[in-house]
Amino acid sequence: MVNKNKKGMTLIEAIVAIAIFVIGMEGFVLLFTKSWQMNSFTLETGMASFIASRGVQTTINVIRNARQADNGAFTIVSANDNDLVIYSDIDGDSTVERVHYYLDNGNFKVGVTEPTDDVPPIYPVGDQTVSDTANYVVNNAEAPIFSYYDIDNNLLATPAVVNNVKMAKVYLEVNIDPIRTPNNIVIQSYASIRNLSEYDRSQ
Repeated sequence: MVNKNKKGMTLIEAIVAIAIFVIGMEGFVLLFTKSWQMNSFTLETGMASFIASRGVQTTINVIRNARQADNGAFTIVSANDNDLVIYSDIDGDSTVERVHYYLDNGNFKVGVTEPTDDVPPIYPVGDQTVSDTANYVVNNAEAPIFSYYDIDNNLLATPAVVNNVKMAKVYLEVNIDPIRTPNNIVIQSYASIRNLSEYDRSQ
């Protein structure tokens, strides 16, 4: 016997069900998107922090150990806001290289020039090898990468008189995607040049 009271889903009920399903899906997508953005924020923050920390620390170590060139040239060649040229044994091979730090289109680079075998040694003009020290650098004119101080910790105007430089600050602002969060990651540190200072005031 057929149950005549059994009814199918009406058009209105179907529309309501579809609307509820769509609303539920929108909520799920929104939750997924927010979770993805939070994870992306955390990942980008960590990556930016690591990049800046590594860049600053390696640069500080080289500056701290800067020394007279193998041909007798003074320790510091030039000292500008976003450009520093010094002599230092950057690779630990007991040979003093000419080391050039500079900012180039958001990349903090280091150029290294090895001395020749001449007597006295000659440092060829230009950077022989160039590599990135840190990427995604967003320092601006108000926040230079390098600042320089004299023996009394007085800030020096740039370009600094190289004979007066006893300590340097390295300051990096890094942001993988400036259009989105996270905000800039700021890492900074100081190093006195041991061969030019009476004591090490690095932090």
